[in-house]
Formats: sequence, structure tokens, C-alpha cells
Amino acid sequence: MRTKKQTRRIAYIQSSWHSALLAHSRLAFYDTMAHYGWALNRIDTYDVPGAFEIPLLAKRAALSGRYDAIVGAALVVDGGIYRHEFVAQAVVDGLMRVQLETNVPVFSMSLTPHHFHSHGDHEKFFSDHLQHKGREVADACAGMLDALNRFELDLPPQDLDQAA
Repeated sequence: MRTKKQTRRIAYIQSSWHSALLAHSRLAFYDTMAHYGWALNRIDTYDVPGAFEIPLLAKRAALSGRYDAIVGAALVVDGGIYRHEFVAQAVVDGLMRVQLETNVPVFSMSLTPHHFHSHGDHEKFFSDHLQHKGREVADACAGMLDALNRFELDLPPQDLDQAA
């Protein structure tokens, strides 16, 4: 049984497609995790060729036993050639399967915008939106690790009625 001080590492796996935009979410994730007390040297970042490759590396990371949580980040856009929804769904399904098969929490920060074009207005909108999503995934990651820690320590659930 681990306590909070024994927590090891987080794996952050990012698609290399649209990496300049995804950097906004990654940096927001780092900042928010630092707010929760995580040292940046305990977050390992991996780049993979595309979103489709994220679940395989996530599974290997989970099976390695080195990570308490794994985050997959991608921006899957409609390039007009294939059905991008298929790729996005496969990534999310794969990440959920990894989580359930390995008992390691896995978080998806995989976005699939309906309309995306590489021009100034969309670049600005998505850079801001990805910062927000980076903070959200960090909040979810920290919250889940705290909930699992409470569960492992056999602490009673928080009484939400008393907190109000």
C-alpha cells in the first residue's frame, strides 16, 4: 500500500501532430500539477507520431509499474482524407481499456474539433482552449490520485453533506 509521499511518477504522452498547439495544454498541465505539489521531474513526457499510437505507449507505461497515472494528449483534426472521428474514438476507447486492464488511472486530453484551420483565429482560440484543457486534466489527475490514495489507506469517504 502506498501513501501520498510514496507516489512515483506520471507519464504524459503527446501526439507530435499539432505539437505547437498541444504545448499549451502540456505546460498548463505542468503548472497545475506543480500547484498540487508535483515536482516536474516526476512527470515524464513522451512524444509519439500520432494520436493512434498513444494507447500502446500508455499500456506499456502502465505495465511498467513506474507510473501512478498516465495522460494522453492529442488534437485530432479533420484533414479531409479520413474520418478523424474514427481515430479519436479509437484513442479514447484504447485509453479506457488500458485503465481498466491495468488498474492505473489513464486520462484523455484528446480533442476532436468540428472545424479546424491553421490560421490566426483558430490558432489563438485553440491555444487558449488547450490551456484550459491542460488545467482540467491536471485537476482530474490530482483528484483521482487523491481518491485512490484515500481508498488505499481505507479512509472513510468524504461526507459531502458536512462539507456544505
